[in-house]
Amino acid sequence: MVPRIRQICAGRLFEPSFIRVSNTFRFKRMRGVGLPSDDAAVYRGFGALDGSHPYRDVPHGHVDYRARRRHAGEIAYFNYALAREMGLIPRNHPDTMTRGLRRAILDTFAFVIVNEYDLQHGARFSQRDLLPGRYMATRYLQLQHSDRRGTTSGDGRSVWDGAVRHAGVTWDVSSCGTGVTRLCPATAETRRFFKTGSRTASYGCGTANVEEGLAAALMSETFHRSGIATERCLAVIAFPGGFAINVRAARNLLRPSHLFAPLRQGDLAWLRGAVDHAIARERANDGLPAARGAADGYRAFAGKIARSFAVAAATFEREYVFCWLDWDGDNVLLDGGIIDYGSVRQFGLFHQGYRFDDGPRWSTTLVEQKRKARAIVRCFAQIRDALIAGRKRPLATYASDPLLLLFDRTFEETRDRLLLRHVGYDRKTEDLLMAEARPLVRRLDRAHAWFERRRSAKGPVPVPDGITWNAVYSTRDLLRELPRIYARDPRPIAAGVLLAIAASSYASRSDRIATQARARRARELQDAWLGLARRAARLTGRPLRRAASELAARSAAVNTYARVTGDAIAHAASRLARSRRRLGPDATYEVVNLFAAGGGGAPLNPDARRVFDDLLRLVVVSRDGL
Repeated sequence: MVPRIRQICAGRLFEPSFIRVSNTFRFKRMRGVGLPSDDAAVYRGFGALDGSHPYRDVPHGHVDYRARRRHAGEIAYFNYALAREMGLIPRNHPDTMTRGLRRAILDTFAFVIVNEYDLQHGARFSQRDLLPGRYMATRYLQLQHSDRRGTTSGDGRSVWDGAVRHAGVTWDVSSCGTGVTRLCPATAETRRFFKTGSRTASYGCGTANVEEGLAAALMSETFHRSGIATERCLAVIAFPGGFAINVRAARNLLRPSHLFAPLRQGDLAWLRGAVDHAIARERANDGLPAARGAADGYRAFAGKIARSFAVAAATFEREYVFCWLDWDGDNVLLDGGIIDYGSVRQFGLFHQGYRFDDGPRWSTTLVEQKRKARAIVRCFAQIRDALIAGRKRPLATYASDPLLLLFDRTFEETRDRLLLRHVGYDRKTEDLLMAEARPLVRRLDRAHAWFERRRSAKGPVPVPDGITWNAVYSTRDLLRELPRIYARDPRPIAAGVLLAIAASSYASRSDRIATQARARRARELQDAWLGLARRAARLTGRPLRRAASELAARSAAVNTYARVTGDAIAHAASRLARSRRRLGPDATYEVVNLFAAGGGGAPLNPDARRVFDDLLRLVVVSRDGL
């Protein structure tokens, strides 16, 4: 996977005469200059994405940049479904890149910022290419920066395009690969500014590439279809040399790290402005009810964060999602949604020993993400009280805050519900079992965890982007195959047969031998599964075999054989990037859409069908991997 790139600031950019742009030009551009009048009306939603955004009213929260148009861009991918949801194209717009839509996308997103290096070196640009708006690089905390207070960190190669509101929902839009800002780690480390595209310092290039954008599109759409919270890829604009601008959208693009920077610096005005913005957005999107007063609003907001991060952490653990969740709150949104897909992975097995190598530091592991999520929630307890009392208390005083108890309860409940979902129970039966048979659910969880967490005797092994310790058994295969067997004969099968089903591609010959200890674990797992199934059958008034048959159908859909992994995404993005010119944006969208849906069909375009078949083969080959 492509290593992530991060990014600071001090003051606003001055505006020399050569980049002044008239209000007349701005007025024309907002109305679709260069577009036929009918196209300007159809695609007028893009006009709101001119750099303006309510977050720029938050004091000290961003750095402003002017921008200039970037030429020779091609649309490599456009998410038609997301664009309809955001109101950027009409509901009846076909999945076709019309001439007017292409122009609207390029006019809106194909630009590069005029950064500090450009100003220092007197760079001059055509007046026609300079855009009228200002684009903000937002400040937030990042562990890549040595000061650990957020004074030098934030968007290093991204800016925010703006916000759009449609059908009662407000969306934030940002672009990655629009140039290097002063918030990048390279500037913080070397104390100098960098030219966009420079390769002289790590985290200092300010660029993105096409494969990176297509990988984000493939994985984010796959996660979105699976109900995992995530930002989504709206567009990938390709440029010569493999470079790209990757456009992302979410209902709120603020991260916990946006609030942790002012928290650590003790800047309550900045902190209050950022939190008030986040609360206003949540209320506008029906994510938070109105409160009787500011204090109640801050308490409700902190409670929502605690529940969101408990759900996210439990989901990451159950779905084997690695997103390098850490203390800085940089790699997730305020709702726990995933961002920055450069190091995000979904494992095929419970590879709890995997760590991403980011140069001077190693990432957290899959199981450590819960502890990091809990630490983030603890900071929100501190934020809540700081805003209510007007002063910040030491973080140590929040070790037993009720917010953490809420996190713990929600985490355990979400984990148990996800296990029941993987076993194949529907929501109604899930609710009954959580209310009437929780001890049996916990018993199944313990038996299931023994197989899930067995690791290879080879120990840790290096991988291209870090290190891992391979898991050997696939409990997803067990959960898919066992109910099929029990639907015919609801009695335990031999331990050797169970181990043969569970053995992954990493299992050695000895891992498949039914030793006395493994036979005991196999009995425990089957007794727990069957015990829970019998209770569910009694609670719902169905025979056990019928209940097992229904579980088999639902579990097969959840625990598909061809599980999408990070390895599969990396290879698939490379394959898609090689074919994008031949496919065009419409067929590329079709391939991404079908891939995310799990392959329930075949593209009509013959070239797209070949690429799609290749992508499915890559998923099968990589199903047990990282």
